[in-house]
Amino acid sequence: MTLLLLLPSIIVSAMVWFDGTHPITYSLASDADPVVTTALEMWKDDMRQVTGFVPVAAKKPAIVISQGQGSDDGFRISVHNGQIHIDGHNARGTAYGILELSRLAGVSPWIWWGDLVPEKKDRLVLSDDFSMEHTPSVAYRGIFINDEDWSTRPWSCRNFAPGPEGQIAAQTYKKIFQLLLRLRANTVWPAMHEGTVAFFQTPGAKAMADSCGIVVGTSHCEPLLRNNVGEWNSKERGRFNYKTNRDAVQQYWIERLKEVKGSQNHIFTIGMRGIHDSSMEGYQTDQEKFDGLQLVINDQQELLRQYLGDPSRLPQMFVPYKEVLQLYEMGLQVPDYVTLMWCDDNYGYMTRFSDAREQQRQGGGGVYYHLSYWGRPHDYLWLTTTQPGLIYNEMREAYDHHVRKLWIANVHDVKVAGYDLELFLDMAWDIKCVSASTLNDHYRRWLCRQFGTLAGNRLFPAMRDFFRLCGERRPEFMGWTQVELDKKVFHRGLSPVDSIGMTVREAAARLADFERIKASVADCRSYVRPELSDAFFAAVEYPVYAAAAMSRKILSDSAESHRAYEEIQSLTARYNALQNGKWNGLMDAAPRQLPVFADVRGSHFASEAADVIAIRSAADYQQASAGAEPVQMLGHSMQAVRLPKGDTLIWHFSVEREGDYTLTTALIPTHAVDAGDIRYSVTVDDMPAVVWSLKEPFRSEEWKRNVLRNQALRHQTVHLSSGSHQLTIKALDDHIVVDQWKLTAVKAK
Repeated sequence: MTLLLLLPSIIVSAMVWFDGTHPITYSLASDADPVVTTALEMWKDDMRQVTGFVPVAAKKPAIVISQGQGSDDGFRISVHNGQIHIDGHNARGTAYGILELSRLAGVSPWIWWGDLVPEKKDRLVLSDDFSMEHTPSVAYRGIFINDEDWSTRPWSCRNFAPGPEGQIAAQTYKKIFQLLLRLRANTVWPAMHEGTVAFFQTPGAKAMADSCGIVVGTSHCEPLLRNNVGEWNSKERGRFNYKTNRDAVQQYWIERLKEVKGSQNHIFTIGMRGIHDSSMEGYQTDQEKFDGLQLVINDQQELLRQYLGDPSRLPQMFVPYKEVLQLYEMGLQVPDYVTLMWCDDNYGYMTRFSDAREQQRQGGGGVYYHLSYWGRPHDYLWLTTTQPGLIYNEMREAYDHHVRKLWIANVHDVKVAGYDLELFLDMAWDIKCVSASTLNDHYRRWLCRQFGTLAGNRLFPAMRDFFRLCGERRPEFMGWTQVELDKKVFHRGLSPVDSIGMTVREAAARLADFERIKASVADCRSYVRPELSDAFFAAVEYPVYAAAAMSRKILSDSAESHRAYEEIQSLTARYNALQNGKWNGLMDAAPRQLPVFADVRGSHFASEAADVIAIRSAADYQQASAGAEPVQMLGHSMQAVRLPKGDTLIWHFSVEREGDYTLTTALIPTHAVDAGDIRYSVTVDDMPAVVWSLKEPFRSEEWKRNVLRNQALRHQTVHLSSGSHQLTIKALDDHIVVDQWKLTAVKAK
C-alpha cells in the first residue's frame, strides 16, 4: 500500500494521522517488551523530524499499538474506526510495524546511517480502508560484521564511547542494531577479528542487543558463542586442539553456556575449526578430521543438554564452510534439529543447497553470503559492488530449495554495504518483493526513496551501468593481482600490478563509460535536495568517482595515473570529513595496503582479439523453453538468463565466409546445487553437441579467473559455411545461467 498525501478535496474518505497542527497521538501498553519501546522512541524521533512535533500518548489516540505473543516477526497495519491499528505477531513484529509508519511518512531506514534528512510534511493521511500484513519469508535475517579492521572498528574507536583500543563500543552496536530493526532484520554475528574486543567482553553490548530484539550468534569458526581470536588464551589454556586438550576446550565452552543461561536471543554455532578460519588443529587425514569433528558435535550436544536443557529446543546451526563441507559430505551426522548453513564461494556464488532429503530437516537450511571478503584470489573490502542480479539469483535459488531458516550477509561495514544489503534483507523478509524482471524497478525505487523521485529516476541508468562495469571487473580487482601467494616468491604473498587483462580498445571503452556515468551523476546532483548533499556523496558520488579513478589509475599513462591516485585520496578524505567528522575513520581507500591501491599503473595490455564476428547477450535469443528467465542486473550482459535443467536457448546468426571460428560461451560461474555436476551442452546446427562442465575445485586457478571476471568461459572451434546458422545451449543440470556468447574468426596460420 502507498501513503496518501493528497489535498482534502481529492480524498473521499481518509484517516488523518497528522493534521499539521497537533502532535501525532498513540497508545501502547506499559508492559511492552524492550524492543517495542526502542522502536517507539526511534519512531517518535522520526516523526519529530517529519512533523516538527514529538508524538504523545493519549487515551483516544490516532495510533493503537498492540503486541502479540506469536512465534514469527510479522505484523498487520490497518485503519478502522478512525484509528491506525498496529498489531504485531510478536514483540519484534510490533517494532517492525511501528517503524513501518516511519516508512509511510517518507523516512528511509538509512536516516541515520545515510544522513537522509526526511522531508517535512504538513499532513499525513491513510485511506480509511488501508491494510497491510507481513509475515517473514526467512525466520532469522541478519549480518556478520567481518573484516572490520579498516572501517567499523577504527570508526567506532574514534567516534563513540571511550574504551580499550580496538573496541567496537556498545553505542556502535546500538546504531547497527537500530538499522537492522529498520531493515526488518533480527540477527547478528558480531565482529571477531584479531584486535577487536570480543562482543561478550564489550560492556553493554549484549544488553544493547536485547533492547533491540537482536539474536546473537557467531561465525563458522566460533563454537557455542565463543570468540576464539579474542577469548582463547593459549598461554593459560594450552592449544585449541580437541584431540590433545579436550577438557580445556570443553571448560572454555562451558563458561559461556553458564554465562548465557537464562537469557534469550541466541543461536549456537556447533562444530569446530581452528582459532581463526583454519582447519581443526591436530588432525591430519580426512578420516581423522571427520572422526574428530563428529566427536565435537556429539560432545557439544551433551554440554548444551547439561547446562541449558533439551538441545532440540535450542536454536543451533552448523556451517559446512571450506574444508568442513567435504567432511559433511563424507557422512557427518548433524542432529536433525540443527540448521545447515550453506555458504557461497566468498564471491557471491552459492556452493550448495539443501537436497530433497535435507529439505525435510527440522532445523531447515540457512545461507552465509559474502558482500565483502578478505582472501584469495583477491580481497574486496573497499566498495560494495556485487551485482543485484547475482544476489537475487542466488538467494531466490536458495529459497526455492527451502533454505529459509537463517540468512546472514557478510559485510565489512553496513553503511558501505548500502543497497546490496537492503536487497538481501528485503528478500529475506519478503521473497516476493522482487523478481528477475523487477530488479530494475526495485533499485530505481530505492534511489527515489533516498534522493527524491526526480533524482532517482534520472540516476538509475547511470547506476545500472556502474553495476555493469563493476560486474565486468570490481574496482579492487583492477590490478589483475592476487593475494595469499607463495611468500618466498612474492613480497607479503602479494603479486604486483603488472599485466592488464584488457586490450587497449577495451580499456578505452571502460574509461569512456565511466566518464559518461560521472557526467550523469553530476547532472543528477542538481535534482537532490541540498540537505541530502552528504548522503548523495557517500552513497553515489564516492563509489562512482572512486571506482572510475581506480580504472584510470591502472589503465592510463603515468601522469594521468598519478592524478587518479590523488583523486582517490582526496575523495576519501572528503568522505571521512562528512557531517563534521561523523564518519571519520569509516572509509579506507587501501584496505590491507594491497598493491592495487598504491600509486601504480599497469604496464602491459592484452593483445587485441581476433576478428569478432558476433557478440550476443543471452537474452537476445530467438527461442527459449518456458522456464528460461532473464535476470536483470546480472552478468556482463546485465540480463543473464536462468536456464532450468533440460531447458534450451536458441539463437540464429550468420557468417559471410566459410571457415573455422572460435565459439566462446560465457556463463555465470555458478556451482552445482548438490554434490553432483553442473553441465550444459552447445550445439551448432546439426553438429554433435559439445558438453561442458562448470565444476571447478575450490581455489583452482580456473575458479580464481572465473570469480575475478564474473564469467566462466568455454571455447570450441566450429567450421561454418557461409550463410545462416543456429546455436542451441541446453542446461543438463540445475543452476545454469547463460550470460553471453561470442564468435571470432580463427586466424590463418
